[in-house]
Amino acid sequence: MMHQADRYFMRLIQPFLGNKPPEIAKAVVLGMAILSILVLAESLACVFWIFTLSSLGEGYAVMAAVPYIYIIISYSSLLVFYHFKRFDAFTFTQLVMLLVMPFFMQWIIGGLQASSGVAFWAILSPVGALMILGTRQSTPWFILFGLLAVLSWWLNDQFSMHALPIPGDIRDAFFAINMAGVSVILYIAMRYFQSEKAKVLEALAVEKSRSEQLLRSILPESVAKRLHETQCGRIADSHDAVTILFADIVNFTQISAGMTPAAVVDLLNHVFSRFDQLAAQYGVEKIKTIGDAYMVIAGAPSPRTDHAHVMADMALEVPALLDKVSREIGMPLAMRIGMNSGAVVAGIIGNTRFSYDLWGDAVNIASRMETTGLPNEIQVSAATYELLKADYCFEPRCGVDVKGKGKVVTYLLKGRMDKHDVDVSR
Repeated sequence: MMHQADRYFMRLIQPFLGNKPPEIAKAVVLGMAILSILVLAESLACVFWIFTLSSLGEGYAVMAAVPYIYIIISYSSLLVFYHFKRFDAFTFTQLVMLLVMPFFMQWIIGGLQASSGVAFWAILSPVGALMILGTRQSTPWFILFGLLAVLSWWLNDQFSMHALPIPGDIRDAFFAINMAGVSVILYIAMRYFQSEKAKVLEALAVEKSRSEQLLRSILPESVAKRLHETQCGRIADSHDAVTILFADIVNFTQISAGMTPAAVVDLLNHVFSRFDQLAAQYGVEKIKTIGDAYMVIAGAPSPRTDHAHVMADMALEVPALLDKVSREIGMPLAMRIGMNSGAVVAGIIGNTRFSYDLWGDAVNIASRMETTGLPNEIQVSAATYELLKADYCFEPRCGVDVKGKGKVVTYLLKGRMDKHDVDVSR
């Protein structure tokens, strides 16, 4: 639970936040907190200066008036800018006051020695600008601090000529407060800034881990790693020897016609999550789902010599998988499976919702093997058959009309060949 003081602070600064995006709102909250620390610290020091200088007599009234005027202007500006919700104007005013008031007070008191270096408080302005506005915008504030410091040193003798006597014990107290006060406030502000920075970095690390995990879930791990290392959205590779598999649920349009949208999604998720497990088991790469079709490749993005064999073994597992799923959902399912082997180009397309995809004639033929296939059969092209014929049993299909290829001979994969089996296609 958030601390009571934190909740009160959030209610106070809510008018400054408005409808700002979360990132900007967090920056405003951090800036308000740091500025509040600096202004409150200097206000407390001003109260001490007012009472101490006033106790020295009427001749010191002008000196006491400087911190008094600072408090009036500072908190008046807070009320004005709070009313108009102008955090930027409030920040600018407070940084100016933090910078100018200590130097002006040092000049009025009578220079560096007489004031015990009260101008040291002005360093809170460029440091505050650094933490609130950032590196670039804080530079002018530090330059102004340096110029005022040089001016004070150069004119110090002139200020000293008009200095009123200040008791040694009060001068020593001023020195202790100036040194200790500035040091403590800087430490508190920097500690707070670093703690908030650590929280932001931790949140960024969590988000980065989530984004990398999401990237690995939609891209092959090796491709996601390359994309992260190169910071380049274009990845294109040529693979000379791969095997592509397409699987499609038979009559899915008719099956889903009487189902609710949620039921359709649940059905596809139930089936394809099992395919994902099967793909992971055989070490092949899922490319995508297209409606009720599932596309997977072996041999890319990581080359392997047994691409056709591992894909055949996976395909032969599908009938048993479908039978199990059918019993689980109480609905008979059948699939057409098509396979082809050859060369492809693989890479990433898109700038926002990018995806890893395949192109080439081998992909088109694999798709045709599926669309011209038979329910609960695995149809492979001649190219894949040549790679598998020594180890698997096939049944030839003649005269299959494949778009763009005409009448061709395809093969139905039946299973692995034992030592005493003979390939029925020979």
